[in-house]
Amino acid sequence: MSKRAELIAKYAEDLKSKCKINPDMALLEKVTIGCGPAIYSADSETVAASDPAELETLKKNFLMKKLGLSGGPKLDEAISAVIDTYGKSERNKYRAVVYYMLVKHFGKEAAYR
Repeated sequence: MSKRAELIAKYAEDLKSKCKINPDMALLEKVTIGCGPAIYSADSETVAASDPAELETLKKNFLMKKLGLSGGPKLDEAISAVIDTYGKSERNKYRAVVYYMLVKHFGKEAAYR
């Protein structure tokens, strides 16, 4: 099994066990691939949910640039909802899992077709 396949399996398990979401594996794979090399680095494979600068970067670079959403409070609310679903006390919030949940939240699966 490749390293990427192992990571996708780990992300799917997080979605099932921690978020109570049965993932669309094809979409999860595309979102994971879209994260690029960030998933292979211990520092960048997770989202620092308590860091306002990281959340602002997530909002600008992922939600606005990648998904084409316009700015506003709905983006902050969605990020907060995803963090709550993942569990605020959960230390490792994997980037691919957070991105997957945001894609599903906004119905932007077409960005990965």
